[in-house]
Amino acid sequence: MGQIILRLDRVMADRKISLNELSEQVGVSNVNLSKMKNGHISAIRFSTLEAICEALDCQPGDLLEYQK
Repeated sequence: MGQIILRLDRVMADRKISLNELSEQVGVSNVNLSKMKNGHISAIRFSTLEAICEALDCQPGDLLEYQK
């Protein structure tokens, strides 16, 4: 069975944005963003995904990757 990999760390590095900056822009705690960044989550709300995409000027496909 495959898995979904969150590439938030890569996109943040490309955009040169810190966890604190993103947290402020998105309205999600540093702790929760850190868990997302490190792949330690099992779900993400669409509203959170939308806010992250807005802040990072990216598409959901830039943040999510499917691996077999």
